[in-house]
Amino acid sequence: MSSNLSFQNKIAILSASLLSFMGILIETSMNVTFPTLIKELGVSLGTVQWVTTGYLLLVTITMSTTSYLLKRFPAKKLFLFAISCCLTGTIICGLADSFGVLMFGRALQAISTGISTPLLFHLIFSLVPTQHLGFYTGFASMIISFAPALGPTYGGTLNNFYSWHSIFWVALPLIIIIMYSGYRTIELPFKQQTKRFDFRGFTLLAGILVALSLAVNQAGQSGIASWRFITILLIGLVLIGILIVLNQHGQFNLLNLSILKDRTILLSSLVYFFLQFTNIGISFVIPVLAQNTLKTTSMVAGLILLPGSLLGAIVAPLAGRLYDRKGFFLPVLLSNLSLLLGTWLFYILTDDLTVVLITVIYVFLRVGFNLGFGNLLSDASKQVTSEHKPDLNSLFNTLQQYAGSMGTGVLAAVIADQELQPQSLAIATQTGSQRDFLVLVGLSCFNVIAVLMIQHWKQSVKN
Repeated sequence: MSSNLSFQNKIAILSASLLSFMGILIETSMNVTFPTLIKELGVSLGTVQWVTTGYLLLVTITMSTTSYLLKRFPAKKLFLFAISCCLTGTIICGLADSFGVLMFGRALQAISTGISTPLLFHLIFSLVPTQHLGFYTGFASMIISFAPALGPTYGGTLNNFYSWHSIFWVALPLIIIIMYSGYRTIELPFKQQTKRFDFRGFTLLAGILVALSLAVNQAGQSGIASWRFITILLIGLVLIGILIVLNQHGQFNLLNLSILKDRTILLSSLVYFFLQFTNIGISFVIPVLAQNTLKTTSMVAGLILLPGSLLGAIVAPLAGRLYDRKGFFLPVLLSNLSLLLGTWLFYILTDDLTVVLITVIYVFLRVGFNLGFGNLLSDASKQVTSEHKPDLNSLFNTLQQYAGSMGTGVLAAVIADQELQPQSLAIATQTGSQRDFLVLVGLSCFNVIAVLMIQHWKQSVKN
């Protein structure tokens, strides 16, 4: 890391990075335990996927408040509150003997991650010189990216040899160490703003996110023609209409959506959203496909994702260096082209996939993801004033987490819909997974076109 920062600030950034790491590690480690949880807790795939979808949904709702929280409370207080929630939630999950108790613990962990990730980037944007921003953002992305790299293997191994409860108990000592290091090192000059919290906007946004997630879940359980799906979706659309009206009249203050008037930031936010949708969604599909169709163990299902996630994590700071030297276009275009090719290969080869083939394609896909993901946030942060950086940080992190929630929810719903048909579980999962891959191909096509448009607009401004 650069010598421009004091050792204390480096450890502060590292502590916030590791807290986010723990939240994502446990989240991704739970994906490979779904077949076990279905048997032990007596729930369906549509229900058990809320262990991830519900977690990410609450992370998203929490993140929507961080623009206010970062202006209202010192960084150290936010860190201590976040890690206290993480510690308590981890203990509750470790003791859980029912789905309800497990979800309560996951909710506390979600609040922790919802605060810690925006806090991490707030520390980076506040402490790091602009000329090194790409590297430090890449460094933080690397630390966080090791979580989905290790999560499925970590969860699959412990679940295979011990039990899913051990996922939480093994994580506990590291959480305590992170609490100590963050308490000792996180210090940031703070000027409190007394702006009132937008409770109406918070309730409205939470209602929209919950309604859309419930609609997706209902589509998987009852089909898109069911009255429940249509009713919940209409409620979500009505709430979106109300939010648009309030925002146009300046009465929605929870997230500063005015920064999206810049068309480059608007398109960058959409590319950012669909990258994460693909990343988290496919990390859900692959372990389910491996266990239900290829009949692997949970440990093997986790190991399939390990090489790609590790290489992707290593690429993150290198991608940041590439951005610092070459700018936005090259790394972000290569990123989305890689995802387009990777998802296309998954789609056309679904019937012939093996453990080795999945591993190879996933390596290609994950390296591509990490080439662009952190750089999109770095570039967007340079398009706004310092006053609006917390707003941009909060908005992008909210989009990131909701993309993960929707990615898991939508792709799970497609597979669950196939399970309603009169066919074997293996065939249903294979067919549903292939349709999921096709959805991701479409999103990757959109991203490539969007990146080309952003570059064209940037060149037009320079000329």
